Amino acid sequence: MSTVTTVEAQDLAPVRTESLAELLISKERPRRPSALSTSLTFGWRAVLKIKHVPEQLFDVTAFPIMMVLMYTYLFGGALAGSPREYIQYLLPGILVMSVVMITMYTGVSVNTDIEKGVFDRFRSLPIWRPSAMVGYLLGDVLRYAMASAVMLSVGLILGFRPDNTVGVLLGVLLLLVFSFAFSWVWTMFGLLLRTEKSVMGVSMMVLFPLTFLSDIFVKPETMPGWLQAFVNNNPVTHVASAVRGLMAGDWPGTEIAWSLGWAALLVAVFGPVTMRLYNRK
Repeated sequence: MSTVTTVEAQDLAPVRTESLAELLISKERPRRPSALSTSLTFGWRAVLKIKHVPEQLFDVTAFPIMMVLMYTYLFGGALAGSPREYIQYLLPGILVMSVVMITMYTGVSVNTDIEKGVFDRFRSLPIWRPSAMVGYLLGDVLRYAMASAVMLSVGLILGFRPDNTVGVLLGVLLLLVFSFAFSWVWTMFGLLLRTEKSVMGVSMMVLFPLTFLSDIFVKPETMPGWLQAFVNNNPVTHVASAVRGLMAGDWPGTEIAWSLGWAALLVAVFGPVTMRLYNRK
């Protein structure tokens, strides 16, 4: 046994510092990936997680269907005389409500990966640092688009009739832009809070007032004056009114401007805060 070991040791060439240096500099180093490519890669990672755990699609399929059916037939007769009449007003608003509410799962996913230690490896990579966060949000945009498609399909079956297809596409696009921006709020909470249950608890405390105290179900004119002041300045109200107007064939320029302004403000405020927490986590 000792003879074999001695022979093997003699056959191995000694490692010299010069040879290692020649090996390292003999080839050109690969180019550093761009911010766009790394963000898309992390976005694809989020999509693959859905592929391997298809139960994640429950909130973008069954939940929207349940919301449309429940509110249409629960409030339709009392508020508009019939469910078919009410859904013309309700569907754009309930579409906004459903998509905005599922944005909280971005923060839950971020918190789960932090607990597993995945982000420790991401931070050691020579890539654009925010790409991990941006990738999460890009992957979730696909989920938001799927939820929108499901709700519009159910709405058409129940009698919803938009004015034109272009208005529908523009309304969904505006909603996706706002949801992408709004998701930065939950990435911050995902980094700030310790458990995913805490993230979900805080998210629901924020989302319920924003979605229910809006013009999603009824017009603000029917509310008390003190409540109208909040509803009319609620970002969800601006988005729901803009989407409703676009699907009706109008061009609600003021509401669209407010929606895009809120989206820009959310990214400008919560984007830097999220990255600061991510760098210090």
